Amino acid sequence: MAPAPPGRKDISGFLGYIVYHILQAWRRYTRDKSFGDAHGCLPMKTWIPYRWPLGLDILKRQYDALPEQRLLLFQSQYFEKLGPNMTFNIFGKQGYITADPENIKSILSTHFEDWCLGSRRRGLMPMLGKGIFTQDDREWMNSRRLLGIQFKNIHVQDCKVFDEHVTELIRKIHGKIRPRGGLVDLQPFFFRLTLATTTALIFGEEVSHSTAMLDEFEKAFDYASYVSAIRLRLADLEWIWKPAKFTAACAVVKGYADHFVQTALHDRHRHGEKQALEKHGFILTLFEELQDPVLVRDQLVHLMIAGRDTTACLLSWVFFLLVRHPEALEELRKEIRDKTDNFGELSRAGISKMQYLRCVINETHRLYPQLPVNVRVASRTTFIPKGGGSDGKSPVLIPEGTGVGYSVYHMHRSKSLYGEDANSFRPERWLGPELKSIGWGFMPFSRGPRACLGMDFALTEASYAIVRIIKEFPTLRLPPEMPIVPPGEERQILTIVVRSAEGCKVLLN
Repeated sequence: MAPAPPGRKDISGFLGYIVYHILQAWRRYTRDKSFGDAHGCLPMKTWIPYRWPLGLDILKRQYDALPEQRLLLFQSQYFEKLGPNMTFNIFGKQGYITADPENIKSILSTHFEDWCLGSRRRGLMPMLGKGIFTQDDREWMNSRRLLGIQFKNIHVQDCKVFDEHVTELIRKIHGKIRPRGGLVDLQPFFFRLTLATTTALIFGEEVSHSTAMLDEFEKAFDYASYVSAIRLRLADLEWIWKPAKFTAACAVVKGYADHFVQTALHDRHRHGEKQALEKHGFILTLFEELQDPVLVRDQLVHLMIAGRDTTACLLSWVFFLLVRHPEALEELRKEIRDKTDNFGELSRAGISKMQYLRCVINETHRLYPQLPVNVRVASRTTFIPKGGGSDGKSPVLIPEGTGVGYSVYHMHRSKSLYGEDANSFRPERWLGPELKSIGWGFMPFSRGPRACLGMDFALTEASYAIVRIIKEFPTLRLPPEMPIVPPGEERQILTIVVRSAEGCKVLLN
């Protein structure tokens, strides 16, 4: 047991306290050295250069890039110059960043039990509360089990569950075309679509609130996500950034989710368990296990950020890229026409035959993965397999409590994995054997034990919406005044996900 901190006049106690901690540090050092030697670990030679004390200039340059809305582009220069693995020292604390598939596989799968969320929990807790994205160990395993059962029930449903919502989306888009001369920003429509499908198919309720209430919720949700992302980047210093507006926004988000919980519980009380389960099965099954409406509410907030934001961003980036690459848009139009003209209702089976559509979605996910950057903290002394030594091929010792950030965004743009045109939109790269062995070099839905439970839901919803919109609007194209820059150089809003700061403006007349 560690000695208690001594009083001011207790000199012998003070010396004992100091000696104890020196001995503890020495034991940790010798233990870690022995572990590192046993696994052939070598120090990482590649450092992010800094000039100011405590590496403060690195932080300043990152936060200077935020207003320009090109933070990921700013980070790209380091990966291009230094390679996929690098170390840094900020505030006297050493950490690592990787975009190496072997290291990411080790963190998320091979040595999964060596890692935890660390400060990520505290950074996200005000907005998300206790749920699958802020939990470790047994709590996380229980959440994954509960949510996994519910998603299995959703996966067996066909595309018709999306029909009503996509039809309403198209109706609203038509309503915007004439007043604006055909110019429409699709991105807000996609966020409203995915909110509607999430609340209807998972929460058992339609989005029936007034436009003003929905606008308030969406603004609060987006702002809370933005501040949460900043808190994540501050890591252990997350406590310094918790503005009053953020607290209020989190309250709006939780209040919105709580509405669905209370509605489900009220229906159960009024109509009985059996009838209520038909409509609110997801929520009531969670409540039966958790026995706490607050915990159920928190899980719903987690599902909203997964169900709303990720799929809406995917749809936005798909059309953002297609109108800037008309040859790919025409190829997809041709496939949709060939595969749907002779068939009736659009189904999962029909969508699965659209090979080029899959290529477009894969290539969009490659360039704009919806969890672009993430971090894990070593819960015990471990190692990552690459980055050590002068050639960067040896394992690197990761002491307990050390953070490792990993960037799927930059891994997906690695020329060593995807060739010299890695920053270009080329769906055809997915057609042949070129990427047959890409493995952990492509992970749009994460991988390992924490792989996304809603992957099938998201891909089916996005595919169905893409096909319907392209069929409905045969003249869809890029407005002539919109700029064309290489993918990744456009302005981006980086929260927990990455979305276009310029929206997704298209011409539809």
